[in-house]
Amino acid sequence: MPRRRRIKPAWPKTIAGALKVFGTIGRAQTKAAATSFGKALGAPAAAKAPPRGPGEWITGFATGSAGLRRFHLFKPPGIRARQRLPLVVMLHGCGQDANGFALSTRMNRIAVKERFLLLYVEQDRRANLQGCWNWFATDSRAAYREAATVLAAIDQVCQLHPADAGRVAVAGFSAGASMAALLATRYPARFRAVAVHSGVPPGVAHSSASALRAMRGQARLSMPEVATAAWPPLLVVHGSADHVVAPNNAAAAVQLWAGMAGARPTASRVVRRGQRRPMTVTDFKHGGRTLATLCLVDGLGHAWSGGAAGQAFSDARGPDAARMIWSFVARQFAASD
Repeated sequence: MPRRRRIKPAWPKTIAGALKVFGTIGRAQTKAAATSFGKALGAPAAAKAPPRGPGEWITGFATGSAGLRRFHLFKPPGIRARQRLPLVVMLHGCGQDANGFALSTRMNRIAVKERFLLLYVEQDRRANLQGCWNWFATDSRAAYREAATVLAAIDQVCQLHPADAGRVAVAGFSAGASMAALLATRYPARFRAVAVHSGVPPGVAHSSASALRAMRGQARLSMPEVATAAWPPLLVVHGSADHVVAPNNAAAAVQLWAGMAGARPTASRVVRRGQRRPMTVTDFKHGGRTLATLCLVDGLGHAWSGGAAGQAFSDARGPDAARMIWSFVARQFAASD
């Protein structure tokens, strides 16, 4: 009887190939993700209804140096006249759009309870066929133009809607996480906190080729083009079984932040709630303040931790990343106040 040959897993050779690997995501999520990829590659998309539940779902457009970008703003019900609420900017990953990202993360329900606004900015498929933010395109400056355009959407919302420009945070998943980190380092004075879920830190990629190396965790970290102001506190959430964006990118991100702030790691702790996946949490502190937190979720693939079941890039078994992000952001808002 012939011996079975053990086949070693290989990293995908293209970004498109990398995005088809979902680690521990179930069949329903994979099927939904395949549908998203079909749309990303040019298949006609059906009209989508806004996420269900209380609140208002507003569609708008912002213009910046990267051109026109559509956004969706979620406003919780019962906003009083002249009231200004905190704003959390949400940047989707490849193969996603604002509506799907809102459904997957379930962040809107937290906004209703905790009283804040959510801004979902969408990448233009003409800028990237797969709907990815071009976070890696720093040599061509496309990454910086897209970051400036996201900032233009934030400015527009703060001018026309009841958003408090002094309490803004940015969060993202995958390519959106990498763009969120880029935004925070280029415009640090504009954000009170940044959350990076399954992303790549700035300074490790400058083109599509180097982006692939960075996603595999093989790129060398270099100092990105940054502003002189102190960076906002960082929360990193990453899965230990992520086969699309290597987990060592998470450690690289917090080390970059800690190095800039002179923060030191505290003792790591294991946290588990109910039957959800456990995670190892490490805080990096300076002067008694937490400036970076790393949450490594055991067994989580390339998926939003604690996301809605049946959605693409979503793992319902993970700890609730949406609640973790808001708790972290709320602490930074309170500290700045």
